[in-house]
Amino acid sequence: MRELLPDLEHWLAKGERVALCTVISTWGSAPRQAGAVMAVSESGSLVGSVSGGCVEGAVLTASKEIIESKQPQLLHFGVQDDTAWEVGLACGGEIDVFVQPLDEQLFAEILPRLKADQPMTLSTIIKGDGLGSQTLADEAGQPIASTGIAPSPRTARIAGVQTDGDNEVFVNPLAASPTLILVGASHVAAALVNIAHMMEFRVVVIDPRKAFMSEERFANADKLVPVWPQLAFEDIGISNTTAIALLSHDPKIDEPGLMVALRSPAFYVGALGSRRVQAQRRERLLKAGLSEQELERLHAPIGLAIKAKTPEEIALSIMAEIIQNYRAE
Repeated sequence: MRELLPDLEHWLAKGERVALCTVISTWGSAPRQAGAVMAVSESGSLVGSVSGGCVEGAVLTASKEIIESKQPQLLHFGVQDDTAWEVGLACGGEIDVFVQPLDEQLFAEILPRLKADQPMTLSTIIKGDGLGSQTLADEAGQPIASTGIAPSPRTARIAGVQTDGDNEVFVNPLAASPTLILVGASHVAAALVNIAHMMEFRVVVIDPRKAFMSEERFANADKLVPVWPQLAFEDIGISNTTAIALLSHDPKIDEPGLMVALRSPAFYVGALGSRRVQAQRRERLLKAGLSEQELERLHAPIGLAIKAKTPEEIALSIMAEIIQNYRAE
């Protein structure tokens, strides 16, 4: 939902009413997963997507009607429907989309927490009494705000439908953004910051060489930290939603960072360098006290093997490998 915020704030500031469209479930070749969100303004503007283009037109039409009627609806699109060819699902696939008017008071509770990157869970009644009623809960499952016949607060790691008495409730975890920590303000790092920003990662760049750390060069970075990585890691914090890429190509910078990163809960740790460089680094890290098991976590050479040559291509290969690991079940 974070990618929708600028448009949502703009529409609401203009006094426009808004419909929120959420993918509830998918089957077959549907390109978006449960929890994907699209917003539609009463003037017909939209942001986000629920199908990568397949059913957006039909959802847009329904959204305008729902804004006027103020009555939420659960929409279904699939190959069995007469509208399959019209909405673009003739290749196979089904999508359920729940469309409801945006509750501005509830959104006012969600907005600052999204901006502060605080994890939450939004539960919505999609079938039964109190259709469209919602409960917002914090990371521990404690209620923050609710609307209508509110469903009981709950938490979940993956978006999906749960039962609440005779009702069906869609539970959508609004997780904190994943973080990418880059060690080394290199040309590859400069390109990778921009790609990671588009992927909605929070990006931190670390490099003790202050001359390399210009704000103009890393305009899309969330934070620049001009200290040694082992000190920066203590301040930033590393969790299981953190990826770390060491890109300085300087053992004095990368290897102290690797000593910390490979013992952390980070879901991904990668380091730039050829296979020969990696073999030499491995020997030094073993002598420094890392175990074979800890070193097995290291992605090196970093990035997917796409024959990348330019800094931009290398950055793309790294981001692809990070996403591959982030999405791994």
